[in-house]
Amino acid sequence: MSTDMRQRNHANLSIFVPHVGCPHKCSFCNQNTITGQTFIPHAQDVKDVCEKAISDGVDVTSTEIAFFGGSFTAIPCNYMVELLETARRYVRIGFKGIRVSTRPDAISHEILSTLYRHGVTTIELGAQSMFDDVLSLNERGHTASDVVNASKLIKQYGFNLGLQMMLGLYGSTPEKDYETALRIAELEPSEVRIYPTVVLKDTKLGEFYTEGKYKTYELSEAVELSAKLLDLFESLGITVIKLGLHSSTDVEESMLGGIYHPAFRELCEGIRARNAMEKLMGDGASYTFTVRPDYLSKALGHKKSNIEYFHEKGIEVTIKPDPSQVENILIKE
Repeated sequence: MSTDMRQRNHANLSIFVPHVGCPHKCSFCNQNTITGQTFIPHAQDVKDVCEKAISDGVDVTSTEIAFFGGSFTAIPCNYMVELLETARRYVRIGFKGIRVSTRPDAISHEILSTLYRHGVTTIELGAQSMFDDVLSLNERGHTASDVVNASKLIKQYGFNLGLQMMLGLYGSTPEKDYETALRIAELEPSEVRIYPTVVLKDTKLGEFYTEGKYKTYELSEAVELSAKLLDLFESLGITVIKLGLHSSTDVEESMLGGIYHPAFRELCEGIRARNAMEKLMGDGASYTFTVRPDYLSKALGHKKSNIEYFHEKGIEVTIKPDPSQVENILIKE
């Protein structure tokens, strides 16, 4: 259970319900490793974590109580209602709302009515891919049509819609991943999460990887693709609230391979900034760029990698913050 800052002025108070609602195990999934816990929470645990947040001074008015880690709407109804009823008491005294994460094939009118009555505000769906062959190869147990239908139904009920996708799954390609992003964007979610595939021990994907049946993307390839996806979603007004798995000792100790870096989003943001600067360059050998102060670290790149990149190409780049600047990057002759 943790407080996770999603974006400015919004946080999730995360409560993990690992595997309880999952009808089967997807090829890539080892929830115990990803969440770092096997503990199954109940009403008292929800109460405890909310009370602790209040005592710690968390701004509850911008915080959703979030149930993650499994397919929340596929857990037994009585258990789901137990958790929601407790969470709703805290929404009534100031928390912003309740967020749940689930599967596209675990959504129905009945389920959505229950969620609505108990104060749920946001529903995230694990789409992962919008190609049926990729979903089947990774044993997801649902189709791309399930994602489309569930998304439309969620929006009809007035919930905020979040969609999650994965990069580099077994049977996918960068082209399919980009097309998945396009199809997800067509569903007009308010937010997305992008998870590059990490190969973990004790998974079917881990077996394929060890046997040489599956090869992951190179980190640089995943970073370039993710930078394009950031551009795509943000140009459409869709917020990317998570990019890459959170830094975790459990993941690092259990991973066999795949796309993982503790500062993955920072790498992607750096590439975006680098691409933007290259578009502004001509044939010169020296450039000075001014940036918004909050954009400086992105412009410099992870560990000043952009400065080094241009230096290796024989181009000397200076990047300076300008408090009066509105645009991300401007060239200064």
